[in-house]
Amino acid sequence: MKKIPFFLVIIVVATFFSACHQAEDQDFLQAEAVINGEAMAEYIKVLASDEFAGRKPFTEGEELTIAYLQQQFISLGLEPAFSGSYFQEVPLMEVEVKPAETMRLVSEAGGLVLNNLTDFVAFSRKVKQKTVIENTALVFAGYGIVAPEYQWDDYYGLDVRDKIVVVLVNDPGLATADPDLFNGNAMTYYGRWTYKFEEAARHGARGILIVHNTLGAGYPWSVVVSGAVSPKLFLQDEGGYAEFADVEGWLTTEAAEELFANAGLDFHTLAQEAAQPGFRAVDLNTRLWFEMESTFKYDVSRNVAGVMPGTDLADEVIIFSCHWDHFGIGPVINGDSIYRGAVDNGTTMAWMLEIAKAFGKLENRPRRSIMFLAPTAEEQGLLGAHYYVKNPAFSLEKTVANLNNDLMLPLGRMRDVMITGYGQSTLDDLVEEAAKRQDRYVIPDPNPESGMYYRADHFAFAKAGVPALFARGNVEHREHGREWTAQKEKDWLANNYHKPADKYDAETWDMEGIVEDAKLAFYIAWKLASSNEWPQWNEGSEFKAIRESYMP
Repeated sequence: MKKIPFFLVIIVVATFFSACHQAEDQDFLQAEAVINGEAMAEYIKVLASDEFAGRKPFTEGEELTIAYLQQQFISLGLEPAFSGSYFQEVPLMEVEVKPAETMRLVSEAGGLVLNNLTDFVAFSRKVKQKTVIENTALVFAGYGIVAPEYQWDDYYGLDVRDKIVVVLVNDPGLATADPDLFNGNAMTYYGRWTYKFEEAARHGARGILIVHNTLGAGYPWSVVVSGAVSPKLFLQDEGGYAEFADVEGWLTTEAAEELFANAGLDFHTLAQEAAQPGFRAVDLNTRLWFEMESTFKYDVSRNVAGVMPGTDLADEVIIFSCHWDHFGIGPVINGDSIYRGAVDNGTTMAWMLEIAKAFGKLENRPRRSIMFLAPTAEEQGLLGAHYYVKNPAFSLEKTVANLNNDLMLPLGRMRDVMITGYGQSTLDDLVEEAAKRQDRYVIPDPNPESGMYYRADHFAFAKAGVPALFARGNVEHREHGREWTAQKEKDWLANNYHKPADKYDAETWDMEGIVEDAKLAFYIAWKLASSNEWPQWNEGSEFKAIRESYMP
């Protein structure tokens, strides 16, 4: 028997693996090529049509939307995600609050009356038909944050039971521009209003009022008002949210200035002091009178999801997500009352459906499963996504990553890939790799103070410890540059965001940028699904300890 030289064995083996790799790449490239803008536009024309009436939960628009998504998932060859069903029932509670027109405040210096919607908004998730606040003390608790990792505790030594806490929006990093304080200009979760309501509840506060400013909140007062005048949705809670404050609300900066002045204090001086380590709460020497009535309606909405099963690692999953809901029929603006949500979130549903189509074209199925999830009630606080992570089809310790998107503007091809939440996880490395394939560069969100990382469905996964990615082209158009792109986004937010004007426009829309973003996300998920690597939260991420608490 003649021996084969060892170096020839090496060459043969290397050639074999190289051929396999090339075949694998060719399989991916052929699948990637099916993603196209014309198909995306067809999805959006349906989802943002007048017939779908704004896709609001509990309406005929919901029924049409979820049936359409189920039909698409079936046609794309996806299997039901929820025990033989494409639907996951999400039990919701709709709360309509009628607050008193005024809020009365009294200090030793005299009385002050604040007006609903002009000076304040107030609501409650508590299952309580009438709320009466009488002669209740107010205390200024800085930013309302308890963050051991930053050695920060605004509630230190403070008893807020049967008191109303007044707190600032965002976190101290933004106010000081100190890169070493919290996360500098980039909002942490401690800066979000949702966190502040939760923290006040943990300390037993009777109520909480957040002082609004546009930079810190990420949106103007008009957005706060529009959210307050409509019924709100919450996940149903067996305890009726008894642990939460009776009143959750906002004050304008001007109202806060008046409130503090009436107590003999200067709001801006105290706000500056509140951004410094070691700040301690200040009694406002003021009493509050206010009441409101609430009515409740209970119903079930649905998440929609399909799965492409993997092979040898089929019990592990990568989840794509984008919400299907919008605002339905609302106040008339320029003669139109249908809030169609073509960009919010029609373009992203098209993005996800085209990625699903590409995965279906692969001849070699990836090792891990891929889920395509369309949660409900994102506009009401990421409710469908939060419900899913509490009731997952795949356990969280088997959920590799979440790739979510939202508000994908159809402006054309971008040079950048903007990561909202840049630096949070090792998923950024895969984005860098995918971006280079498209001759693009990665950039952090240029407006991190707005806290967008905490305002879309991926945050529900992050909060549960699952590495989550929110990435899309958004900063520099390949032809028109940065200033043009920024102005287009600014104009769209001013004229279309959460308005009937958010509708499909074949004359002005250019889908090719969203096509590139879909191909980029397809590549990232394909790489993850074809390997046994696990993305990790980076050191310093507030979600790292959560993930480590349940992973083997």
